[in-house]
Formats: sequence, structure tokens, C-alpha cells
Amino acid sequence: MATTTCDVVILGAGHNGLVCAHRLAQAGLSVTVLERRGVVGGAAVTESFHPGFRNSTASYTVSLLRPEIIAAMELHRQGLRIVERRMANFVPLPDGRHLAAGPGRTAASVAAFSERDAQRLPAYEARLETVAAVLRDLVLQAPPNLGDGGWLAALPDLIDAGRVARRLSRLDLTAKRDVIDLFTKSAGDWLDGWFESEPIKALLGFDSVVGNYASPYTPGSAYVLLHHVFGEVNGKKGAWGHAIGGMGAITQAMAKACAEAGVAIRLDSPVAEVLSEKGRAVGAVTEAGDVVRARAVVSNLHPRLLFSKVDPAIVPVDFTERMTRYASGSGTFRMNVALSELPRFTSLPEPGDHHTAGIIIAPSLGYMDRAHAQARLSGWSQEPIVEMLIPSALDDTLAAPGCHVASLFCQHVAPVLPEGLDWEDCRDRVADLMIETVDRYAPGFKASVVGRLALGPADLEARFGLVGGDIFHGRLTLDQLFSARPVLGHADYRMPVPGLYLCGSGAHPGGGVTGAPGFNAAAAVLADRRRRRV
Repeated sequence: MATTTCDVVILGAGHNGLVCAHRLAQAGLSVTVLERRGVVGGAAVTESFHPGFRNSTASYTVSLLRPEIIAAMELHRQGLRIVERRMANFVPLPDGRHLAAGPGRTAASVAAFSERDAQRLPAYEARLETVAAVLRDLVLQAPPNLGDGGWLAALPDLIDAGRVARRLSRLDLTAKRDVIDLFTKSAGDWLDGWFESEPIKALLGFDSVVGNYASPYTPGSAYVLLHHVFGEVNGKKGAWGHAIGGMGAITQAMAKACAEAGVAIRLDSPVAEVLSEKGRAVGAVTEAGDVVRARAVVSNLHPRLLFSKVDPAIVPVDFTERMTRYASGSGTFRMNVALSELPRFTSLPEPGDHHTAGIIIAPSLGYMDRAHAQARLSGWSQEPIVEMLIPSALDDTLAAPGCHVASLFCQHVAPVLPEGLDWEDCRDRVADLMIETVDRYAPGFKASVVGRLALGPADLEARFGLVGGDIFHGRLTLDQLFSARPVLGHADYRMPVPGLYLCGSGAHPGGGVTGAPGFNAAAAVLADRRRRRV
């Protein structure tokens, strides 16, 4: 057992923890990062899962990572290379047709189902982008924080609220109405108001159920759709891409940037408790008994996990009660499969750009709605939602020569199974179902699978600390967004224990590989440090 000291100790070397560490170190602070696993990256990691095959294990595609962070950490100089999909999305349909989406493709493909929808598509995209631009502007800023105190204490938050109000005031009336709709309505209601054909609504509505254990007709799901479209790749707004080497290439590049800045990263160092004295966080104690004392403790953990390591006597009772009710749990079942060949889809059997796309198996909003209802009733749907990516179609470093790897991101499964069922007993049954679902659209797919890794909600929680398998560290519902994330009064990354900060996806703006919570939390730490000096 040893004791060391630093300015800041960060719990967890996921991407947000690394972003936070780098910004603090660049400002001249000494930073130590404690990571439970033997590899940096958290849920953004590339691992071998079958001899000769490796892939991103949890998060699996790139768009939301902020370009400001890529530039600040010089990630391209550290070896990061992101390539764009040659087709954005591909939706195979039960009748043997398909929808192809991407620049120069979408309108003509949609027109085969509805000329009216094809004509409305540019207006839809323009209006969605107007609202996404607002969200994009607010991502790298702390939201207004509605805390206790008199007018003087509230003054900075009033200024922040005024800044947000000014940004919204620049929108025309149509856009303001769209903001209200997208933050409150269901994705299904939003899309039904725009389009008449099922394939285009399925393509766009899929984003509303990604990591969201809900129907596309659940109120608030339109925001989840919006959350997935504010990103960009290589300067192209709304695009999605692939990091060569998998998602672990992002966090490995971040770790290199941190090392250059002087950050100390300790692997295999799970944290047992947050050390506190006189009601203030002053460091962390590892399970091995090592102590790292620091002026500030910054956590990249799920909020509920963090406060399981904090002395409850120093946490306000109301905050503790709200943490126990903090909604967390997505309907995600994550798989990697090793393939002997590319899948041959009924509608497009030969190799092509569609193999680089996000392949969405969910032909209608009604299909997604039924999948959610069945999962709530029996634990999983017999007709699940599957998004498949084949990153080896863009990246030959991931698979054995002539072979391929596929990521299967599957919805909906229940985070907690009903009737006493256990995920340990049901995992393989559900994995078989997911493969058979793809096989219905690409006959022969099942026979091409030579290896697989299947992770249900319980596995995602055990391996990555994603409580309930929630990829967002808490549901993106209106009561857990913006100034209310994770709890009203603590949206400024400062937790109710002095010296303790939150830099993970449980903080604004939420989940996805954005880096924004880490970037913003570092700003809060630096501001408090300057304030103490004054």
C-alpha cells in the first residue's frame, strides 16, 4: 500500500476521463487516472474476440466525437484515422426490396416507395439540421444550473440561461416549434407528420430507439433521434464513420496525448472508495489499498456507481434518494461475429457499398413498437431490431485475410428479465435469435459465422460499468437532460460533495462518444481552482 498526491485524481480511463485528464494536464495540473481494467478506453475499446478477429467491443461507430476535442488532443497526429461509410445506411425489407441512404442516394431510393416523401426529404433534413445546430452549439458548454442560494449565487446561472435564450431567440418561429416537438414528442409522431412510406420512417426512426428501451412512439423519443444527428465526420455534418483499428484507436490516441501532457494512468486499479475529510472529497482509495490524495476528484463512472463509493453521511438525503431513482437501463444486446464471408442480402447479394453502411433490420416503426412491447412482456422480442456494421469492409486490420467481422447492435431486450429468468442462462438463446434474424434477410449468414461474442445487459454492466446495460449512463429523458442531468442543481459537473466532479456520460450532454462531458468537467475544475486563488 502506498500514498501519492496530485492535483486531480480521475476515476476511470474511458474516453471522457481521458479528455478531462488531458485538458487539466495542459493547464498545468498534475493528474492521475485510476482505471479498473487492464486497458484504457472504457466502452470505447478494441479487443480480440476470436482467433484472428478483433473489433470494437461496445461502442462501434464514430460521429459524435467533437472536432474541437480531436483538434485539442491532436488525435490525428497520435495516429487516429477516421474513414467515412461509402453508403450511410441500408435497410433491407422483407419483400426483397431495400432502401439505400447517403449523399446522392436517399432521394431516389425513397422515391421508389413514395414520390411525395422524396420531395419532402430536403425540407425535413433542413429543419432537423437547424435544431441539431442548436444542440451542437450547446454541447461544449455547461447548461444553466438551477441550484440553491440567493440572487448573487444564481447570477452566473442566470447569465448562462440568458445565453441559451439568446441562441434560441435567433431561430424563426418554425424552428422554435420544432425544438418543442423534438424535445417532447415521440419520434413516431414526429415522423408520421412528415412522411407516408414505412421504409423512410424506419430509417430515420431507428435512431430514436438506439440505446433507448422504448418504443418509437414513446413521448420523448424524438429527442433521442435528435441526439444521434448532431455529430459529424471529417467536417461533414450528420455523417458516420469508422476509426481504423476500431473504437479503441480513439482512446489509444487519447492515452498517447495524455502521456505527452504528463498524465499518469494506472491500469488494474479499481477504486474502492472516494476519500473524504470534513465533508470534502480529497482523493481515492483503490481496492489494493493504495491512496491517491488530490485537491479534486473527478469521476467518469456511472453516477449511481460513483455514489456507491462515497460516504453517504456527506451526501444530501434528497440527492441520495434521487440517485436511487435515477433511470438507467437500455434494451441493448451487443454482439461481435467473425465471418468467413460477406453476407449476401436478398435484395443486393453481391459485394458493394452497402456492406460499409449501417445495415438496419427493422422495416417499420410498427415493427419497432412491437419489439419493445414483446420485450417488456417476455424479456426479448422474437422479431428484434438489429443494426449490423461490417467494419472490415473499410478496415482490413480487423479480420483474417478474406474474412470479415460484424458488429450487431440489437434492440430490444429487457435489462432485467421477467419471471426469474437470468441473462447467464438466456444469453446464447438470444444470440442465436439475433443471428437468425439477420439470416432471414441475408440467407447463408448464419452458416458464415465462425465465432462470436455476445454481451447482454448484465454483461455490459459487469464489463464496462453500464448500469442496466445503459450505454448512455442514464436514460435521455426530459427529466434527465440538460439542466436536470444527472439531477437538477448539479448540471454544472459539480457534485453535492465539495471537491467531487462528474465527467462521464451521466453528465450533460449525455451518452455517445462525444468527449464533451470530460471537456466541460475540466472547465469546471479549472474555474473552481481560479476562484480559490482569487
